Amino acid sequence: MGIVHEARKLGLPLMNVVRFKGMPILEQLFLEEKLLRTSSDNWCIVNDGTNTPSIVMGLSGKASELLELGFVLRDEVPVIRRFTGGGTVIVDHGTIFVTLICNKDDVPGVQPYPRSIMSWSGLLYGQVLRGIGDFQLRENDYVFGDHKFGGNAQSITKNRWIHHTSFLWDYEAKNMAYLKLPARAPEYRSARDHSEFICRMKDYLPRSLFVEKTTKALETHFSLQPVNSETVGAVHDGGFVHTTSLLTKQELKDALASSLESIAHST
Repeated sequence: MGIVHEARKLGLPLMNVVRFKGMPILEQLFLEEKLLRTSSDNWCIVNDGTNTPSIVMGLSGKASELLELGFVLRDEVPVIRRFTGGGTVIVDHGTIFVTLICNKDDVPGVQPYPRSIMSWSGLLYGQVLRGIGDFQLRENDYVFGDHKFGGNAQSITKNRWIHHTSFLWDYEAKNMAYLKLPARAPEYRSARDHSEFICRMKDYLPRSLFVEKTTKALETHFSLQPVNSETVGAVHDGGFVHTTSLLTKQELKDALASSLESIAHST
């Protein structure tokens, strides 16, 4: 009651904050989609790493165009198609995930459109990373200078939106071999390969400080209410039908066959 009373007194909307450590990214995406579509609360989800390296594609992503499927199948890397748009990432224990699920009326001045939400998020993380590196929002990426460290994706419903980010705290260079250079890439990328395009956040600030500064920045917009991770983790149980899916081995094999057939026809 104290937090609710304080929030009303300050005129700030409430936001539930839940933290996970190593939650599988598939479970996280299931939870996020259900909270977006069935909850009426604002949420911030912070997941410090995911336990198994996984590839996550946007809703319209095509594995044959985005992935080196021979390597993916050989190493049995899970491939997930999430419920939001955006690009393709490989995530693991070195990734920090921050998700914001908001009622559109609780974020004044932000229109329920991707560009408006991205601009607001850029200001938020600009506050978090003030004085650290040369932080910028470039196109849809968070960068230090011209090196990407944060990839974003969104989904917008009638009254709510989600903005989630995978931050490259650290990464295994060898895992980038699973990803093709995308046909559609930000202009500032200038056809650079993955190793020249991305950077590690750990070279700029401590992991715990980043999470602490993120929650501090959110306090200028919301009254934060910690929620037990075990309580909210159970929310993904039940009959809710998710858009997010784990691609089967057969789907990946079919995509590889289709890709090889296309190459054969073009030569």
